[in-house]
Amino acid sequence: MITWRRVTEDDFPLLGQWLRQPHVARWWNHETSPEAVARDFGPAARREEPSEDWLALLDGRPFGLVQRCRLADYPEYIAELSAVLTVPPGAATIDYLIGDPDLTGQGLGPRMIRAMVDRTWQDYPDATCVIVPVVAANRASWRALEKAGLTRVAEGDLEPDNPVDDPAHVVYRVDRP
Repeated sequence: MITWRRVTEDDFPLLGQWLRQPHVARWWNHETSPEAVARDFGPAARREEPSEDWLALLDGRPFGLVQRCRLADYPEYIAELSAVLTVPPGAATIDYLIGDPDLTGQGLGPRMIRAMVDRTWQDYPDATCVIVPVVAANRASWRALEKAGLTRVAEGDLEPDNPVDDPAHVVYRVDRP
């Protein structure tokens, strides 16, 4: 069973280790120095910003990260997404990774995504849907979304996280049941 706990500053070394893994670094394109991890994950860990960083745990062992937010808290992101699809009021979004390379390809990604979507319905009673844009080239990521029950609802150009990527994105959505 997947359980969750909020990321704390004590988790930053683990996040840095995960961000350095080739399968993560390819898509996240994140600085991995202790200072950079603290800079980028610190505000959410200290609850100084509205986004949330969650560690996914399997039998108590951290294996993945999910970032979650209400899109209304980030109007600039809504503006960018609105060029590709209509963003309804109450929409949330997630981003995710499996940090441990030994645990990739075992179906944990879809399970983790589904578990966070289910948690989102509980935690955000006003959430109408979860919208997830993914670089079109990241087939493993969008396949995980499909296996988790999300549906492709749009395609279009968005700013990629990694500048080596084409701006082509696919956007997935699941509505509150």
